[in-house]
Amino acid sequence: MKWYELGEKAIVEVTKTDRQHGLTHKEVKARQQQQGFNELTEGEKKPAILVFLEQFKDFMVLVLLAATLISGLLGEYIDAVAIIAIVVINGFLGFFQERKAEKSLHALKELSAPQVAAMREGKWVKLPSKELVVGDVVKFSSGDRIGADLRIMEAKSLEIEESALTGESLPVAKQIKALPGDEVPLGDQDNMAFMGTLVTRGSGTGIVVGIGMKTAMGQIADLLQNAEAMITPLQRKLEQLGKILIVVALALTVLVVGIGVLQGHDLYSMFLAGVSLAVAAIPEGLPAIVTVALSLGVQRMIKQRSIVRKLPAVETLGCASVICSDKTGTLTQNKMTVTHLWSGGMTWRVSGTGYEPTGVFSREEREVDTRSEKPLQQLLVFGLLCNQTSISRKDKEYVIDGDPTEAALLVAAMKAGLTKENIQKQFTIIEEFPFDSTRKMMSVVIEDASNKRYVITKGAPDVLLVNSKNILWESRQQTLSVTVHNEVKGAIDQLASQALRTIAIAYRPLGDHESVHTENEAEKDLTFLGLQGMIDPPRPEVKQAVKECRDAGIKTVMITGDHVITAQAIAKQLGILPKNGQVLEGTDLSKMTQEELEEVVDDVYVYARVSPEHKLKIVKALQAKDHIVAMTGDGVNDAPAIKAADIGIAMGITGTDVAKEASSLVLLDDNFATIKSAIKEGRNIYENIRKFIRYLLASNVGEILVMLFAMILALPLPLVPIQILWVNLVTDGLPAMALGLDQPEDNVMKRHPRHPREGIFARGLGWKVVSRGFLIGAATLAAFMIVYDNDPDRLQYAQTIAFATLVMAQLIHVFDCRSEKSIFDRNPFQNLYLVGAVISSIILMLVAIYYPPLQPIFHTMAIAPREWLVILGLASLPTFLLAGSLLTRKPS
Repeated sequence: MKWYELGEKAIVEVTKTDRQHGLTHKEVKARQQQQGFNELTEGEKKPAILVFLEQFKDFMVLVLLAATLISGLLGEYIDAVAIIAIVVINGFLGFFQERKAEKSLHALKELSAPQVAAMREGKWVKLPSKELVVGDVVKFSSGDRIGADLRIMEAKSLEIEESALTGESLPVAKQIKALPGDEVPLGDQDNMAFMGTLVTRGSGTGIVVGIGMKTAMGQIADLLQNAEAMITPLQRKLEQLGKILIVVALALTVLVVGIGVLQGHDLYSMFLAGVSLAVAAIPEGLPAIVTVALSLGVQRMIKQRSIVRKLPAVETLGCASVICSDKTGTLTQNKMTVTHLWSGGMTWRVSGTGYEPTGVFSREEREVDTRSEKPLQQLLVFGLLCNQTSISRKDKEYVIDGDPTEAALLVAAMKAGLTKENIQKQFTIIEEFPFDSTRKMMSVVIEDASNKRYVITKGAPDVLLVNSKNILWESRQQTLSVTVHNEVKGAIDQLASQALRTIAIAYRPLGDHESVHTENEAEKDLTFLGLQGMIDPPRPEVKQAVKECRDAGIKTVMITGDHVITAQAIAKQLGILPKNGQVLEGTDLSKMTQEELEEVVDDVYVYARVSPEHKLKIVKALQAKDHIVAMTGDGVNDAPAIKAADIGIAMGITGTDVAKEASSLVLLDDNFATIKSAIKEGRNIYENIRKFIRYLLASNVGEILVMLFAMILALPLPLVPIQILWVNLVTDGLPAMALGLDQPEDNVMKRHPRHPREGIFARGLGWKVVSRGFLIGAATLAAFMIVYDNDPDRLQYAQTIAFATLVMAQLIHVFDCRSEKSIFDRNPFQNLYLVGAVISSIILMLVAIYYPPLQPIFHTMAIAPREWLVILGLASLPTFLLAGSLLTRKPS
């Protein structure tokens, strides 16, 4: 039902109510049984135990659980316990994150008005908003939160702040007339009041036309319930890696069993050997290291004023290709600011943004003293006097009490050194006619120190022009002729073309015996004084942030409920809208199918006058074009799109609880520029994850190949199982963890985002893993064979030499993993954590080799000093042999 189209009589008939007496208690009870209560319903919640168990459905986790079972069967209980601990810790982390994210709808409920005034059986009663039904007559005034969707029946100077629903920064003036038209956007339905919005001025009554999930807020709640949370690229990569590893593990088992049986070994012993190698193929510490790397990234991001609510989101942000940003409060300051003033053919500019009362006035690029410019001074003084808003300083910040438009006029006057306190000492307000959405004006009658009285009126320029007889032109009063009238219209259009909202100011001297008791008596035969043009200004640091994102191959898209001219102007100022970029309005978007939007979505940079459904539609269209979408916002209207996006970003200061709970990332300073730092961190984290995957897998390939080659050559095993376990959990673990702390490379924000379907082994990583792993395995086997061939009776000594060679080869190789190019490309001492981890691993290896009580456990023997020359020489070959060679390049 399009309630805004219906007149008062039709509304009363459809809702079957009584304007004068409201509903009876019997009617209310019957309607509650039929319609239910006025509250937002939540989908069925999963039991906590099911949510916990679902954390173990991930493929990589299943692979690790299989490895645990095999390790237990082989008697490798330490290995089994370590893997189980890792899996359980990851399960608890996922469980707590998921449960926390389910608070979105609870936060929505908090926006519902707890108490409302409703007419029941001819009496006004206070009752909980959940008891409202369709047809209830309710009243509301300034400071009240609307309890249900209402069709407004009476409006006295009524303004309602709807930014949480529409994204528009200014309160909306409300009226009672029916609105013609098929599709009127939510932000233009000025005869409606919506659940959860706030009355900022005036009072009114209305008839309830929508409750619970049938309200605009309820539709958002429904979208929020049904919006699917996207699987992150990192989760996809780890799932892909898990599948590869399980295939490798199975292939190895079959291969080893086959080779062993062909060589005459018994089937059982060969099966155990094959399974041992299969377990060695799985990097048990990988999930834990990924979690730790993400957690460390989170700590760094907190220092950069952003809080990560979902760990995988850190990496996802690093591959974002599109940022969909709400305008109000995100790209702009959500603080109306006067930037231009016009009077009698002269235009002044004023610098400064927000509510900070500092700025400079200039005309024709030259700074002016407002005291010497009489029309300008008068324009500022009258804007200050005809004003119901106040401003105060709290905690080093200026805050307003009242309307943002009036606050802008007040701050403009303060920039000229005028204050309300001082001006009100010179002038006394003796009569006031509040703003009315029908008149579109506000007036005051003032008296100065010499007992002269004036009417001062401010309001919509076109209305004031109609009510004006004269104009102040070049400091002289003259008749408002057709020619001058057209010049004023030209000035209004000029300011509007710059997306400025214009407020006109006029005045009229009163005769000694003239009395003014009504608006009509006051607002006639006015002298048109001038215009003040204002805008919600862009945040000063955003333009540079948008540029840096563009350099990084990231497109910024503005999505706003504001008018198209305003959105277009702000987008151009910030460098979001390129020369040939398209702008799409909500009305046009409504007529497009999802497929039609997908065809043009890459060319659109600004979406204006959009609804929550539109935002969701835009996000899905971008995702269908293979974009990784980051959605920023602060209002309730942003929450479904924030949840559906690959990464949702909420504002920490102005953001609603709903937006924060639906998000993956919260910006503590509401600063779009903080996103750039988060993107840089996210990109670096992903590169670091690739580094330690490269390191771990190359190490594992080396371990597998040394064992496999030995079997093929009918040699004894160069490594015993406990040595492989030691290497996997100690030698591999510490340096891999330190790689997660590596600093970003210099060009990290100059690269384009990687393709969302890029595999974990892309950009030559798979080749590097195999080539380094092959050489590590060959070097280890060579060290083993040199010693074993010289003295076959000293098998344990040869195994110790192989163990030391494998460890040292991996620890040298870890420095090669820091760069995509070669080990010489980066200073090894840039990452002192890595240097410390390598030294620690060497010390632990030496303890396992030389400390007598550990030698029986690890099957090691003390190595003679001269053997270390062979060990270090062979261990260096895999890294330095490939440094700068063709093998470092990705094969064509």
